[in-house]
Amino acid sequence: MTPAKTLRIDRIACTGRGLCGELLPELIDLDEWGYPIIKGSAVPDRLRAHARRAVAACPRLALHADDAPM
Repeated sequence: MTPAKTLRIDRIACTGRGLCGELLPELIDLDEWGYPIIKGSAVPDRLRAHARRAVAACPRLALHADDAPM
C-alpha cells in the first residue's frame, strides 16, 4: 500500500501566480489575488498524477506533496 499524500503550500515562497489552481482545481482554489487555498490536504489516488504535475510545475517551488503522517 502506498502512503497517503498531502498537499502543503510554502506561503513565503508563493507569489500567487495561480498555476497550481489551474492544474489541480479539484483540490486547490485561488483567492481573489491568485494565491492558492487547499480544499482538502489529502490527495485521492485518482488525482496523484495531477498533483505531481502541479507540484513540478510550480515556478516558485512553493507547492509540496508530502507523505501523510501515520
